[in-house]
Amino acid sequence: MSPEVKPDFLISPEGLRIDGRRVDELRPIELKVGVLKQADGSASIRQGKTYIIAAVYGPRELHPRHLTLNDRAYLRVVYRMATFSVPDRKRPAPSRREKEISMVIANALKPVIFLEEYPKAVIDVFVTVIQADGGTRCAAINAASLALADAGIPMRSLVPAVAVGKADGHLLVDLGDEEDKYGQGDIPMATIPHSDEIVLLQQDGSFTREEIMEAAQMGINSCKYLHELQKDALKLAYARKPGDEGDDDDDYEDDLEHDLGEAEIPGDE
Repeated sequence: MSPEVKPDFLISPEGLRIDGRRVDELRPIELKVGVLKQADGSASIRQGKTYIIAAVYGPRELHPRHLTLNDRAYLRVVYRMATFSVPDRKRPAPSRREKEISMVIANALKPVIFLEEYPKAVIDVFVTVIQADGGTRCAAINAASLALADAGIPMRSLVPAVAVGKADGHLLVDLGDEEDKYGQGDIPMATIPHSDEIVLLQQDGSFTREEIMEAAQMGINSCKYLHELQKDALKLAYARKPGDEGDDDDDYEDDLEHDLGEAEIPGDE
């Protein structure tokens, strides 16, 4: 394999990125729900060249028993990269980075799941990166959130996530692999869209206070767009086909919007 060559620039004189995107433009995104028959819930995401599958099992009995929580379910997230997901073959054993990202995903999802509904149980979320090309932790959160909804896990909201980074002095959303490697830093974030509450915020690299504030707003705006894509993916998976028996289509759409977090949630402030 030929060695990777650092690009001459990440932002062109015209203000465009290596792949032709504007600084505030996301990569092409394809979300699918119910991609695995064996799982209780599943989803996949293609974000640029990054491809990830998430599967959910449970709620179910927790093993080993010493992890049991008497007042809520235990959310167990396992993030793994396939050995062929990166140019240089990855070792099969879980790395420290994979364990860290597993924890990050769990922490981003816990605030929206009604874990108290399933005491002493476990909800397992397995995330597998089939192909990595930057932004895998945020893409994993997007897919895992959909997989939880597909499994019928009660949730306050879906959780969209995106990274905002800096390259050649410009802030830009949804970093590709080269921007991630050769840029000046990135800020992965995830939100609860209806309240703009940030449930994940990390920083790698150096940013001024003004840049962090601007990056946060860019991330919130992008997460709102991602949230619409998540809802569309669920609607596509569960919308009734023409001629199906049941409630009136308009009533069904209203119920679906309510279930997807568009309605006001009692008790939320």
